[in-house]
Amino acid sequence: MHPNSGVADDVLEMHPYDPHKAEKNIEVGDYYYKMKNYRAAESRYQEALEYKPNDAEATYKLGVSQEIQGKTEEALDAYQGYLKILPDGPHAEEAKTAIERIKNPDAAKSKPESKKEKKKKEKSK
Repeated sequence: MHPNSGVADDVLEMHPYDPHKAEKNIEVGDYYYKMKNYRAAESRYQEALEYKPNDAEATYKLGVSQEIQGKTEEALDAYQGYLKILPDGPHAEEAKTAIERIKNPDAAKSKPESKKEKKKKEKSK
């Protein structure tokens, strides 16, 4: 019996390493995120990771888009993955906060904020 019998061909499709395509997918994902189309953003961040596995930015943004959609287990994996890639990276504190928020949903009931929401809070201070 063939080891892959019964598995669709597209499941086995491999993408060559291509950081340019990964960056383009992140840009398109960011556009969808700004338009509040979180499912499409998630798809683009996942595609970016197919072209450039372990991309810290795509991994973090994937987690954010998944968390907003209520996919907490997937988001948790993404946030933890980000911290493995860049433990002291630019989103490390946000990732740690998100992990705590997911693990202790009663302690903090807020979802991740968009940049626009963060700016509004800063202006009101």
